[in-house]
Amino acid sequence: MKIAVIGAAVLWGTAGTAGLLVSGVDPVSLASARLVIGGLVLAVVTAPAARFLLLPGGSPTGSPGGSLTGSPGGPERERGRGLGTRLGPLAVAAVAVAAYQLCYFAAVGRTGVAVGTVVAIGSGPVFTGLLSWLFDRAWPGRRWAGATAVAIAGCAVLTGGGGEVRADGVLLALLGGLLYAFYAVTAARAIGAGAPSDAVMGLMFGGAAVVMAPVLLWTGTGWLAEPRGLLTALYLGCATTALAYFLYGRGLRTTPVATAATLALAEPAVAALLGVVVLGERLAPASVTGLVLLGASLVAVSLPERVHQGSRDRRAIKSSA
Repeated sequence: MKIAVIGAAVLWGTAGTAGLLVSGVDPVSLASARLVIGGLVLAVVTAPAARFLLLPGGSPTGSPGGSLTGSPGGPERERGRGLGTRLGPLAVAAVAVAAYQLCYFAAVGRTGVAVGTVVAIGSGPVFTGLLSWLFDRAWPGRRWAGATAVAIAGCAVLTGGGGEVRADGVLLALLGGLLYAFYAVTAARAIGAGAPSDAVMGLMFGGAAVVMAPVLLWTGTGWLAEPRGLLTALYLGCATTALAYFLYGRGLRTTPVATAATLALAEPAVAALLGVVVLGERLAPASVTGLVLLGASLVAVSLPERVHQGSRDRRAIKSSA
């Protein structure tokens, strides 16, 4: 399901161009509206699946007291109950989703859009790989490490330098990358434990919507009364948040979270291409080089790993032991 992750990244990449349809709006207000609308839509759409996590021993169909297989009792029911322990981490992850938005905009305000974006987006896959190893001792592999390094270099070249580099801005961007990695790994672990991906994303982003609602009210909602502002907010919320994270959750069912984080680096490439096609911007030769680096790294991560005969033999011995 790597294609689902890439689809999510493509939708994320359209957010910047869509945001230009409204002018004079506080970026924090725009981001808050995006998250509030998207989170609420995702929570409503995935509500039936979310009952699996909210009801003790619930089944994927939402029948209380049932097991994962539909038969009462047994290890499957205990596993269903164990999924309830994921609700605490998912609640923390919901706060992390909201905090990421605030850290990102605070970072770009201090150190510029280019540097802030490169540090926040580029550090995400690195933190994701480290957290995966820390929590589950699952190192993504040498191909992932090499492709991620090339992808980050491509992001840096694509967006260019610029901006006043301030230490506090860089630290906030790094914190944003860590927050992204945390909520991505938390979601992946819950899905890996058997929780429906739709339920995980719905609960996580529904909670984030509740957290960000006061921020939206504080920054002002008058711009939503304008048709263009409302349509933009609806697109950002429904497409680049709700649909995008619905796809991302589906992708996490079969794609390692570190690999998914690297594939998500397609976002700045899509944003750059839309700038050329829709906004009439021109890419410098260095930016074209960045796109090539990004494309090559994403292809490398997308290709299936080769399993050597020795590895197959070791796995067979381990499974038969």
